[in-house]
Amino acid sequence: MSEPPGATVTLPEAPTADKPPKALTAQRVLPLRRPGRWIATAVVVVLVAQFVHGLVSNPFYQWDRWGYWFLRPTILDGLVITLEVTAYSAVLGLVGGVLLALARLSKSPVLRAVSWTYVWALRSVPLIVVLLFLYNFSALYETLSVGVPFGPAFFSFDESKLATDMVIAVIGLSLNEAAYAAEVVRGGILSVDQGQHEAAAALGLPKGYQFRRIVFPQALRSITPNYVNQLIGLIKSTSLVFYVSLLDLFGTAQSMGSTYPGDIVPLLLVVTVWYLILTSVVSVIQFYVERYYARGATRALPPTPLQKLRAGLTDLRARVRREAAV
Repeated sequence: MSEPPGATVTLPEAPTADKPPKALTAQRVLPLRRPGRWIATAVVVVLVAQFVHGLVSNPFYQWDRWGYWFLRPTILDGLVITLEVTAYSAVLGLVGGVLLALARLSKSPVLRAVSWTYVWALRSVPLIVVLLFLYNFSALYETLSVGVPFGPAFFSFDESKLATDMVIAVIGLSLNEAAYAAEVVRGGILSVDQGQHEAAAALGLPKGYQFRRIVFPQALRSITPNYVNQLIGLIKSTSLVFYVSLLDLFGTAQSMGSTYPGDIVPLLLVVTVWYLILTSVVSVIQFYVERYYARGATRALPPTPLQKLRAGLTDLRARVRREAAV
């Protein structure tokens, strides 16, 4: 029915944020149902519960013997050796990797060729072969000398007296680690935008200063997660130094297992738990290092685990209040 001329037409009030439509306020918004997610979650929970039940209830694991061995002085001595070998090899391997990466990026064809050959050779040879070769190095060279090639030697020394088991282990792991670290560092340097190099060069900054203050800090964003993976692999690779007569954590457990054959499984569990602790500590350090170097690259820093826990508890309380209100 049409309105008469001159009549005032009253339109319905448009909905606003403060006054939503009545039809919407009367209805409850339900989340989208995802049955597949709930089924997958239930299956995973059942499998995890079965695994934990078998781990706790199976007498074959001998958890009482595990508790006896876990903090024994002989195990802790092996743990200290593992930490020492890892620390020395990580530092030397990273330094060697940086030098090899810079040589690979150098304009000198000799440096590029030597760096590429080193990386190719060390990544091709298994680590156990490198360690055994170094362990028997004194059979090939009884003495080492420094001097003019094909000329007189300035001084020489007995290789067998200097090459202790610790030295052999550290050198072998460092040589192997440097080859992989070189590619990690080189990839991180190449990930830096070329405009950063050009801007630093336009300012007339020295090459060394450009690398230390501009290029390398930005490259660390890419280097850190990749090198931490290498570091975790290095921690586990220290178990191979047992074959060069160095009793690290794994070597000590092997030695005790030979003396107490009934405790082999608890000793292996001791080693497993200690390696889990070491890699977990490294992962936590990795998180905070990545968070530190993420400044300026992201709008907001990633939340810490404590902040995530607080946010989760706050969200849970809000959901409970909404459910109670309904």
